[in-house]
Amino acid sequence: REPKVGVADLGRMAGSMDGPIDGEMPGDPTEEFTLSEKLGEGSFGVVYKGVRIETNELVAVKIIPVEADYSEVRHEIEILKQCDSADIVKYLGSYFKDGDLWIVMEYCEGSSLHDHMAVLGSGLTEHQIACVCAGTLRGLAYLHDRRKIHRDVKAGNVLLTGSGQVKLADFGVSAQISSTMSRRHTVIGTPFWMAPEVIQEASYDHKADVWSLGITAIELAEGRPPYSDIHPLRAIFVIPTRPPPTLEQPAKWSADFCDFVSRCLVKDPAMRTDTAQLMEHPFIVGARGGHDGALAQLVVENAPALARARKAEAEAEAEAHA
Repeated sequence: REPKVGVADLGRMAGSMDGPIDGEMPGDPTEEFTLSEKLGEGSFGVVYKGVRIETNELVAVKIIPVEADYSEVRHEIEILKQCDSADIVKYLGSYFKDGDLWIVMEYCEGSSLHDHMAVLGSGLTEHQIACVCAGTLRGLAYLHDRRKIHRDVKAGNVLLTGSGQVKLADFGVSAQISSTMSRRHTVIGTPFWMAPEVIQEASYDHKADVWSLGITAIELAEGRPPYSDIHPLRAIFVIPTRPPPTLEQPAKWSADFCDFVSRCLVKDPAMRTDTAQLMEHPFIVGARGGHDGALAQLVVENAPALARARKAEAEAEAEAHA
C-alpha cells in the first residue's frame, strides 16, 4: 500500500507527479486548456468551464486540492474511465498540478438542476421532475449493474446538456476524496441527501443511492431537500431517528409521484426498492417518451437568467479579490 500523499508532498514531487496520471493526456494542463468562468463550487473543489486549446472543444474542469491516498485516487480514476454511458458525464482525463487534482470532463451547457431552481426561485413541474428522475435512474442503473455506487445523488450533481439530456456527475473520484477528507472535518459536506444507513456508518450498498434519489425528487419539487433549514450536525441525528420525509403538500402532486417518493424513502434498505423496479414505476414510465422536449425547453427558457447569474457571481468575486 502506498503512503499517504498530502498537498505538501505533491508540491515537493511536482516534477514527477505533474501531468497525466492515467497516460491519456500528456503535458501540463495549463498548456492544454484555457479556463474561463466558474461553473460551480462544492465542498471539495471548484468546477470551471474550459477550452481545449488545440481543438476548441468545451470541457468542464474540476480542480481539487488533494490530501488522499494516491493509490486510491488512481483506482477511482480507473473506475471512472470504465464508465461509458450516455447518462453519465464523460470523463476525459486527469492531471496532478501543483498539489491539485484536475479532472477534465464533458461540458454540459444546460447546467445543473440546482442552478435551474436557483434562477427559477422555485421547484420544477411534476413532468419535469419525472423526466429528471427517469434520466437519473438510467445513470444509476448503469452504475448499479456494474456494482458501483454513486454516493452523492442530488440536484447539484444532475446536469443537463443543451438538448435537455440528463447526465449524472461527480461519481467516483470526488466521492473517494470526500470520504478521505471527511475524516478531517466535523461536517461531512451536507448530510441532507444521505441515507440513514450511511449516516449511521453501517454497511451500505446501491440502495443508498435510491434514498438519495427520493430526497432529490423532493428537492426538485420544493426547491430544497428536507431538513435543510436545520444545522447539518442536527440533521445527522434527525434523519436516522425520524420517519422518512414526505412531500410537504401531497395533495399538490399526483398519487404516482407521492408513491414514487415513498418507495425510495424506506428506512430499511432491505425493504427499499431498487433502480430496476423504479424504472417500471408509473411515475417514470409516463415520462420516458418526452424527456428531451420538456427539459430542452427548461434549458432554453433559463439560459439568459443562468448567464446573468454567472456574470454577477464573477463580478462579485472579482470585486472581493480587488
